[in-house]
Amino acid sequence: MPRSERSPLLLAGLLAASGAAHFIAPRPFDAIIPSVLPGTPRAWTYASGAAELALAAGVALPRTRRVAAMATAAFFVGVFPANVQMAVDWRHRPAPLKAAALARLPLQVPLVLWARGVAKGGEERHAE
Repeated sequence: MPRSERSPLLLAGLLAASGAAHFIAPRPFDAIIPSVLPGTPRAWTYASGAAELALAAGVALPRTRRVAAMATAAFFVGVFPANVQMAVDWRHRPAPLKAAALARLPLQVPLVLWARGVAKGGEERHAE
């Protein structure tokens, strides 16, 4: 399978695994929901998990891939405040946990670029 076909499926798999994790083990996600958001952290955890599952389905399907991949890029930008919250909350944790929380911050950039690349690949195939 060429990389151009594998990349969207890998992105969809990442989204599906993360989305499912929000329902299977919601507590870690609840803990990083910024307190300034209205409602309960669990509601946000479930909503973001459902969004990831929907995005996974959209990215997996060639017909909806371009739009879903652009929405995925926006989603990765939108959840960045939760990663910042995690880094702030974990600043006094043991070094490996603190390092993991800090490493998530720059990781958002390649995720956004990956999703945009998948969207551009979808545009090229859509134009053919």
